[in-house]
Amino acid sequence: MHPAIYLALLATIGTWSVTALGAATVVFFKSSNARLLNLMLGFASGVMIAASFWSLLQPAIERAEARHGLPAYLTVTAGFLCGAIFMWITDRLVSYAQTKTAHACAKEPDRRNRIMMLILSITLHNIPEGLAVGVAFGTLQSDYTPEKLMGAITIAVGIGLQNFPEGAAVSIPLRREGFSGKKSFFYGQASALVEPIAGLCGALLVVYVEAILPFALSFAAGAMILVAVHELIPECQQNQKSHPYSATMGIMFGFAVMMLLDVMLG
Repeated sequence: MHPAIYLALLATIGTWSVTALGAATVVFFKSSNARLLNLMLGFASGVMIAASFWSLLQPAIERAEARHGLPAYLTVTAGFLCGAIFMWITDRLVSYAQTKTAHACAKEPDRRNRIMMLILSITLHNIPEGLAVGVAFGTLQSDYTPEKLMGAITIAVGIGLQNFPEGAAVSIPLRREGFSGKKSFFYGQASALVEPIAGLCGALLVVYVEAILPFALSFAAGAMILVAVHELIPECQQNQKSHPYSATMGIMFGFAVMMLLDVMLG
């Protein structure tokens, strides 16, 4: 197996471990600090948006232009839209599952629906995140440079940072619903177990089917942008009246940090 695949697996295990750290905060807090959570989710949104362009779309355009075949703009646009459509379809499937679960559990539909929504939606977010890390490390197979390695590490670090509040966003509400601290932690960290699997799949595809690399990079970007715009940004805008700029400054700071790292490290 190529070393890039091992690196992708190691990196996604690292992003999962950060989710576990976030879930572990349930041991210390039974309720979350709304202002801090909004700031962290805003920061995660900014990181994902910046990483989608500088670490995914821009390399996808460069690689598509270097290959013969379809025009670069068609390949990258198709990949970006397919990533967004993939996330939209899976989101619809999760919503359908939530509705069925609520009907099946008529005694406690609201409580069960909230729990299902928390776990499945965060798990859903982690699929494109793991894919993005796997694809980023998979590119090292054909074009290894220290700059490319740092770019892949930057994506993993950025996604790891935004995984911390996601772990807390699952475990703390579950604790409020009456789950034990151990169960709340277990479900919180389990929501990110799909990341190593998705990362491994992404790296394997890129390493062994190099022709799909531009499409795979833009696919991951489209999925990440949809998650950031549809889920994370609206979520971090809660309680905006009491803390009007917490989430906004988090988004701006996250975008600036990721942009700085990507541009500085090449």
